[in-house]
Amino acid sequence: MSTESLIPTESLMQRYQSILFAFFVIVGIAMVAPAMAAQDSATQDDAAANASGAAPMNVVILYADDWRHDTLGVAGHPVVKTPHLDQLAADGIRFTNNYVTTSICGVSRASLYTGQWMSRHGNEGFRAFDTPWSETYPGILRNHNFYVGHVGKWHNGKFPQDKYDFGRSYFGTHWFDQPDGTKIHVTKRNEVDAMEFLKTRPDDKPFVLTVAFFATHAEDRNPLQFLPQPESMSLYEDVTVPVAPNANDESFHRLPPFIANEKNEGRNRWHWRFDTPEKYQTMMKNYFRLATEVDSVCGKVVDELKSQGVLDNTLVIFTTDNGYYHAEHGLADKWYPHQESIRVPLIVRDPRMPASKRGETDDAMTLNVDLAPTILAATHQDAPETMQGRDISPLYLGDSSPQWRDEFFYEHAIIRDKNFIPASEALVRNDWKYFYWPDFDTEQLFDLTSDPREENDRVDDPSQADRLAEMRARFAELKAAAK
Repeated sequence: MSTESLIPTESLMQRYQSILFAFFVIVGIAMVAPAMAAQDSATQDDAAANASGAAPMNVVILYADDWRHDTLGVAGHPVVKTPHLDQLAADGIRFTNNYVTTSICGVSRASLYTGQWMSRHGNEGFRAFDTPWSETYPGILRNHNFYVGHVGKWHNGKFPQDKYDFGRSYFGTHWFDQPDGTKIHVTKRNEVDAMEFLKTRPDDKPFVLTVAFFATHAEDRNPLQFLPQPESMSLYEDVTVPVAPNANDESFHRLPPFIANEKNEGRNRWHWRFDTPEKYQTMMKNYFRLATEVDSVCGKVVDELKSQGVLDNTLVIFTTDNGYYHAEHGLADKWYPHQESIRVPLIVRDPRMPASKRGETDDAMTLNVDLAPTILAATHQDAPETMQGRDISPLYLGDSSPQWRDEFFYEHAIIRDKNFIPASEALVRNDWKYFYWPDFDTEQLFDLTSDPREENDRVDDPSQADRLAEMRARFAELKAAAK
């Protein structure tokens, strides 16, 4: 006889119910546990993503004018004071080997927006560039719900007001009349407008702002050239600004004859600013005063980001549109392929940057065309295939340095005529530089290691014949690739 038959029927039913309940509990746990684990994992992934800055960052570009690579206290300049930019470099990374692909205001700005060489974006003057707005970093970000602003210098044809949520364009003079009859300095105007953008922007959108300073550009039609604010005039009063060893007539006359003449605009502007020792001191001190004023505004912008609690989710970039001759080679302004003209500062403060990288310098060869793809990568947007620059963030975010360029093609179109500002091109490397002047079919070759001021042309040196041929061929390759 089965022992089960001795168990009362009610007890047997209770036993079956208990077993059935236990079965469903076990099955339920087995089914729910993976889902809960997946949910926990997703929550952890989201937390890690947020902690690593995976949410789209805001972007602020502090973009100065006519300001070359060494016009920074942190770069070791013996005179100019830039404490706020020095601090930005201490909190970020400074690229010491940064260049523009064309050294002039409008073209360089077009390259900033498009990530392209002049040959591709088509702005050989000061008109609008040919690249569709939808392929620029401001256009792409606005199409992805960013609040997009520009204040200050534009210099690419008519300012596209409808393309910006907050857009104000002005430049060309250091002082502007206001409706109440008073005057405002262009750099103060940059400050006022930048602060208005930051304080009135919507809280529910990421933002991108370009603060495009006019300083330190000269007011070309004014004999004083550089007009700082009155409160800055006490700066540098008791300083004697050093004069570069190649800021002399000997260096000027080592230039090709189509540059070393009084018809050339670089020489013309040298007369405006630097042709006597007294004028040189006056002009350079006022130039440095303008630089310190820009530095002050950069500091106020960063402080405002900090006070709003968004600095640690904002990519901040400081750079400039071109370099500047401080009388080197007997010239003024920019345009030509010398280091003074084409090498510019670049400071990046990226919240994703590891603490070990902060305050470092990097001598990788970076270019102005790299900034658009860098901005887009930081904001989780794909760069269009038409962009020619590279995202530079792997240089400071990765554990190891990526393979990187060690040369680039430089280009500048003719302006007015070949006597005024002739076209110039170059193949730029860390150790050698090849110049080509297409209007005169003239070449030059410089050893930057032994001759960093580019005074000793080696183009006719028989010992450099093979190097010249190799660089000439490589120059042609990179020139073709720029289109």
